[in-house]
Amino acid sequence: MNTASKNTAWFETWFDTNYYHVLYANRDEQEAERFIGNLLNFLKPELAHAHFLDLACGKGRHSVYMNKLGYRVTGVDLSANSITQAQSAENETLNFAVHDMREPLFQKFTHIFNLFTSFGYFDSIQENQRVMQAIDAMTESGSYLIFDYLNAKKVVENLVGTEQITRQNLVFNIQRKVDDTHVYKHIEVLDGIEKYQFMERVQLLGLLDFQDLLQTINFELLYTFGNFDLQPYDASSSDRLILIARKK
Repeated sequence: MNTASKNTAWFETWFDTNYYHVLYANRDEQEAERFIGNLLNFLKPELAHAHFLDLACGKGRHSVYMNKLGYRVTGVDLSANSITQAQSAENETLNFAVHDMREPLFQKFTHIFNLFTSFGYFDSIQENQRVMQAIDAMTESGSYLIFDYLNAKKVVENLVGTEQITRQNLVFNIQRKVDDTHVYKHIEVLDGIEKYQFMERVQLLGLLDFQDLLQTINFELLYTFGNFDLQPYDASSSDRLILIARKK
């Protein structure tokens, strides 16, 4: 039996390379494009002046679509494997780099996107604050920050403790649990005669937590949505917590 652990969303592991795309096959390009299209139709950034940062971009599916719509985009992620794959799509207005989101880039961005729960994997609230300080350093007055996060209240109230998923001859046995601060997902992968185990953990951050974080860097929360179609947020029923804030 092989065991791997994941304390942050961006560390390159055997699971990311071999199994992540199979387990999360529902997170496809069409879903990403619909969400991004809805966001940009709502925000209406000016093509001539906008420069987007896709913070924790993974393999770059959101970045690539933003760029296809005509926007200048930089995507960063801590996973070298993900960035290597993303770089195959680079062009004059689309760039990718391996980067720790807790450190600022020496650039300014009009819009920073942090999507698909790519936050809250750190061991402490102080690490979250480092990310916010980096965002502060990379933005100016009028810049936008967009968070897309799990809805912690719904996750806790509707937790599926045990689940089995079979895809591409792989069997995923999933166990979930929560405590006061985190949700944990233990994944056992059966690949033929091989068995692997993997642990994912993310902080149970809610609307008030994000509001507190935004205030520390002088961002004003403008809009709160509950799904990729940008319908109103409801703590009990919404699938997502999507926040749009602007720097004062």
